[in-house]
Amino acid sequence: MAKKAHPDIKELKKKAVQIRKDILTMLEKAASGHTGGSLSLVEIMIVLYYYKVKHDPKKPDWPGRDKVILSKGHGCPTLYAILADLGYFPRKELWTLRKLGSRLQGHPQIGLPGVEISSGSLGQGLSIANGMALANRMDRIKTKTYCIMGDGETNEGQVWEAAMTASHYKLDNVCGIIDFNKMQIDGFCCDVKGLEPYAKKWQDFGWHTIEVDGHDLGCLMDALDETDKIKDKPQVIIAHTVKGKGISFVENQVKWHGIAPKKEELEKALKELDAQLKTL
Repeated sequence: MAKKAHPDIKELKKKAVQIRKDILTMLEKAASGHTGGSLSLVEIMIVLYYYKVKHDPKKPDWPGRDKVILSKGHGCPTLYAILADLGYFPRKELWTLRKLGSRLQGHPQIGLPGVEISSGSLGQGLSIANGMALANRMDRIKTKTYCIMGDGETNEGQVWEAAMTASHYKLDNVCGIIDFNKMQIDGFCCDVKGLEPYAKKWQDFGWHTIEVDGHDLGCLMDALDETDKIKDKPQVIIAHTVKGKGISFVENQVKWHGIAPKKEELEKALKELDAQLKTL
C-alpha cells in the first residue's frame, strides 16, 4: 500500500480514537499488559502506517516494503490494533491478546503478518535496524527501516553502540523514533537515569535530530518527510509524548506502565474517547 500523499487529518484523529479504544479493550480482556506506553505511541504509529511507510497487507513479505521495528515491544497493543485495522489479520484476533496459543503475545513475535522481529528485550531494535539497512544497501533495495524506541530504553548501552554504528556507516536509510513520554517502569526517566541533554547526545553521535510534539499528526508527517531529504546520516525523531495519552486518569501516571484497565475503568475510558470523537 502506497503512502497517502495528502491524508485527512480529521480522519486520522478519528482513527487515533478508535485505535485507543481497541488498545484498552484488548488489555482489559487480557487483564494484563502495558497501557501507558501503548497509548503514547498511537499518533506515531498512525502516521507511519497510514502515511509514510511503504507496505502491503496482502503481501507482508514484499521485498520493496519499508520495515518498522518496534524495539519497545511492550507497546505492541498499538501495533496489533493498527495491523488488524489495515487487514494484516482478522480484527477479532485482537481479543486473544496474551492468551495461550495466540499469535498476539505480550511482545511481538515473528509469525504474525506485519511483525518484522521478535522484540521486547530492550535495547536491541536499533542494532537490528542497522543490519537490515546495511543488507538493503548491499542489495541495492531502496527502502527505509524505522526503529521505534522508548526513552527509558535508551538507558541501554547497546542503543548507543548502535547509534555509533549507524553514523559510522552513514545509514541514511535508518530512522529512529523515540517515544519520549518521560517515564519508565521504575518512575520518571530523570530520576532513574537522566537523559538530558538528550537531543544533543544524538547530534553528537552523528544523527540528524528532530524534536516534535509526538501527538501532533501534522508535525509528525513533516518530520518524517524531512528525514527523507537527509543524505549520509541516520535520523532520529524525538517525539515528545504523554504516557497514557487520551485518558484523563491514566495520563502521566507511572503506575499505568504495566497494568491493564479493569472493567469499570475500561467503561470510563471508552466514555471519554466517545466524547472526544464527538468533538472531531
